[in-house]
Amino acid sequence: MSTAADGGFEDPPAEVLAQAAAAFGLLATPARLHIVWALSQGESDVTGLADRVGGTLPSVSQHLTKLKLAGLVRSRREGRRQVYLVDDPDVVTVVRLMVGQLAERAGHATAQPARLRGLGA
Repeated sequence: MSTAADGGFEDPPAEVLAQAAAAFGLLATPARLHIVWALSQGESDVTGLADRVGGTLPSVSQHLTKLKLAGLVRSRREGRRQVYLVDDPDVVTVVRLMVGQLAERAGHATAQPARLRGLGA
């Protein structure tokens, strides 16, 4: 790692930058970002997510598979249903901050997930 002369911040290792770029790449589609936003507010099955984000079941399922493989969401079995939830609270924070800031600038209100309200984010 190298240290910046002016601020004293160390640059992250290349592997960390690659992991961050991959995570941001997965969130670079509006559909996946909407899915993560929805899941940041609570668990859901694929049918509920498809209804909420306006996607087809196969499309939302494919997005969930990619997000799951990347470790951004996980699922658990509840009877015959798979219920999805965000697996990384830091991703929730980043998504909430970005979407919230952009919505605020555009004059739109967004609902804050209950578990993040007290974090000062």
